[in-house]
Amino acid sequence: MGMKGIARFAVVLALMASLTATAPSSGQSGSKRQSPPTSTSESNPQPSASPAINAESEGGSAAYQPPRITVANPTPALAPWSLHEMISWGAELVLVILGYIGILMAVSLLKKIERQTRYAETAAEAAAKSAHAALLNAEAVIHAERPWILVTVEPSRSKGNSFNVMATNRGRTPARILTTEERTEIAPDEKQLSTTPEFKKSESNSPLAPQILLPGETTQLKSFSRDDVKGLCDTDEIFKRIETWEDKIFIYGRVIYRGLITPADHEDYHSNWCCWYIHGRQNSGLVIAGPQEYNDHT
Repeated sequence: MGMKGIARFAVVLALMASLTATAPSSGQSGSKRQSPPTSTSESNPQPSASPAINAESEGGSAAYQPPRITVANPTPALAPWSLHEMISWGAELVLVILGYIGILMAVSLLKKIERQTRYAETAAEAAAKSAHAALLNAEAVIHAERPWILVTVEPSRSKGNSFNVMATNRGRTPARILTTEERTEIAPDEKQLSTTPEFKKSESNSPLAPQILLPGETTQLKSFSRDDVKGLCDTDEIFKRIETWEDKIFIYGRVIYRGLITPADHEDYHSNWCCWYIHGRQNSGLVIAGPQEYNDHT
């Protein structure tokens, strides 16, 4: 082997050393490396080969990075289930199925409850309408069967020029008379009377016990005769004005009553009446007269 072969062999050994050596640090990039030992015959290489080998080894170590090899661990095999795990998995599956079935049953039950609620609301509305119709029917029956007290004037059979104001029950059920009111007023005409009849507390005649009038039965409210005229006139001048019909005597009143079948919370009934006394030279008369408010009834 000649000198050229030895030089080539040294270059190959330098390259192999630079590839297998570790990467130098930044501070030691210029440090020198020792060439591998050679035989005694090769201990004196040519000086011209060493700089080229060092430059080539330094440039290769700075630009080349050794490849990294990653070893992947194989996927471990799944361990077989134990009896406890199988029982636990089965129990959880059963619970899931039972929970799903319970949800379905709850939804079905809620739908049934909703339908029943609608049916109940419909039934309640129908019952309310039926009750209202029954109430209207009952009120109609009470109104049709209620007592009606009408006031009339009749001449007295026992005394001349005397008249009786009578109240008669024209309804179908008995009436309970609670209070009677009356008043006498002298005025030129019925237009001079007040718009509504006015009564004082002292003019109310409340019986000790309510008087009951059966259907068709009559009771006397007031009696008035020719002899009572002078007692109403304070002076002879007023009496002469009545005789000449310049002034008139009006007798009016009211009857307050209830029906025996009338509910307790129902308002009381009343019948107003008004009469005009006609004073003649020999004979007198008493007739129903006055504004409509004075002859009103409920």
